[in-house]
Amino acid sequence: MSKNEIIVGVIGAGRIGKLHVNNLKNLPNIRVKTISDVFIDHLGEWFETSGAERLTKNYQDIISDPEIDAILICSPTNTHTTIIKEAAAAGKHIFCEKPISFSDEETLEAFEAVKETGVKFQIGFNRRYDHNFSKVKSLVEEKEIGDLHILKITSRDPAPPTLDYVSTSGGLFMDMTIHDFDMARFISGSEVVEVFAQGAALVNPKVSELGDIDTAIISLKFANGAVGVIDNSRQAVYGYDQRLEAFGTKGSANVKNETESKVEFLSDAGVKEDKPLHFFLERYNDAYIKEVKEFFKAIKNDEAVSCTFKDGIMAQRIAMAAKESFETRKPVQVELLNYVSIK
Repeated sequence: MSKNEIIVGVIGAGRIGKLHVNNLKNLPNIRVKTISDVFIDHLGEWFETSGAERLTKNYQDIISDPEIDAILICSPTNTHTTIIKEAAAAGKHIFCEKPISFSDEETLEAFEAVKETGVKFQIGFNRRYDHNFSKVKSLVEEKEIGDLHILKITSRDPAPPTLDYVSTSGGLFMDMTIHDFDMARFISGSEVVEVFAQGAALVNPKVSELGDIDTAIISLKFANGAVGVIDNSRQAVYGYDQRLEAFGTKGSANVKNETESKVEFLSDAGVKEDKPLHFFLERYNDAYIKEVKEFFKAIKNDEAVSCTFKDGIMAQRIAMAAKESFETRKPVQVELLNYVSIK
C-alpha cells in the first residue's frame, strides 16, 4: 500500500456495489482500480462515470492484483465466504456486506482464515454509523437514560422485493432483520440471549410458498436483563420506516423517521408533513460513506475496525435463532461466542 493512497477493488456491481463505488470516487486518497461483476454487459454507461479504471467479469482479477490493497465484497451472499478466504490468503483487507453467509460453519471457516492472516475485516452494518442511532448509543452507554429496560426497533421497507429475490435472500430474518439484530446489540451494549419470533406472509401470500414471511414481530432478551421488540414489514406504503426507542430508568431516547424537511404545514384542510425518505439509498447514504471511511482509517492507522467479524457472526446467529423460533413456535437461546473479536 502506498503511503497516501489505498487502492481498492469492488466485487459485485449490483445496487449496493454501485452505491459504494459512487461514494468512493469522492473520497480523498482512495483509488478504485477494478470492479468485477458476472453481468457486465449492462454496466457500460454507469462504468464510464464510476471513476474506476477497469471492469471485469472475473473477481479473481482483483484477488490476484498485487497493487490492490483492499476489497469490498458486494456480491451475493452465497459467494462471500469463498471470496473472503481467497482475499485473506492474498493479503487483502476486506469489507463485506451482510450477512457473511447462510451457514455458521462457513462463517467460522472464513473467520479463521481472516484471523490467521491478520488482514482487516469489517462487516457492513451501516446503520451503526447513522448520526441518530450513534447518538442514542452514546446516551445509553453514558447512562443518560439510566438502566436500559426496553429497546423498540421498527424497520419497514417501502415496497416488497421480487419473488426471485426472496427465493435467494436467505429469508426475512437473515436478509432484512439482521440489521435490526445488529442494532439491538449495538444500542444495548449487550448480547441477545433469547429470541421469540412470530410472523406471516401478509404483504404477498406467495412468499409463504418459498418458505418465508414478510411481516414479523420478534421479542428479545438481553444478557443485561433488558428486553426488546423488533417489528418488520416488507411494505410500508408511506415510505421507509426506521424508528427506535431506548427506554430506561431515567428517561427515553427516540429516533424518528428522516424526512425531506421538518416542516409541518397547518391549514383548514388539516396538518401535513413530509413522508419518510423513500428507501435505504436516501436514508442511509451518509452512514454508508462513514462506514467505509472508518474501514480505510483502520487500514491507514493499523487500528481495529469499528464493526468486527464477531458482530457479523452474532447478528447471523440471532437471525438463525429467530428462524428456528418462528418454525418451532418456541423461544430459542442464542449461541454466544467465547473468543474476542479480531482487528
